[in-house]
Amino acid sequence: MAKAKKALAKSSFVEKNLQTALEKLAVATAAVDKAVGVRAKDAKKNTVAVKRLAKRKATLSKRKKLAAGRVKKASSVETRQALRAVTKDLAATTKELAKARIGKSVNAEELARLKVSQRRTKGYNRGISAVDRGIPKK
Repeated sequence: MAKAKKALAKSSFVEKNLQTALEKLAVATAAVDKAVGVRAKDAKKNTVAVKRLAKRKATLSKRKKLAAGRVKKASSVETRQALRAVTKDLAATTKELAKARIGKSVNAEELARLKVSQRRTKGYNRGISAVDRGIPKK
């Protein structure tokens, strides 16, 4: 069997595909820049939340230790209620802290991937503009 001849690409077809690719690269660059900005802002919020919750957990742990000592020393209704309240607050704070840490790590992973994509798109844009400067216009 004879092979069918492949049609050669025409300049209009190639130019149209190049233009489409450049438009898609511009859209991707804008999208990744916006996403990096939003994720970076979220990362700062998550960091503040984790620090705040960790500090609260440390404070509550100390308070629980003191309350437990008071209960051992002189067990009364007030001291047991104080210990119970501190224990309850500590459990809630620990649960919140765990959720915040998970959210922070997930956001950090996504932000790292987005920054890699951002570097790639900026590199492509720089390369394309450098090549375009070197090619004489008709």
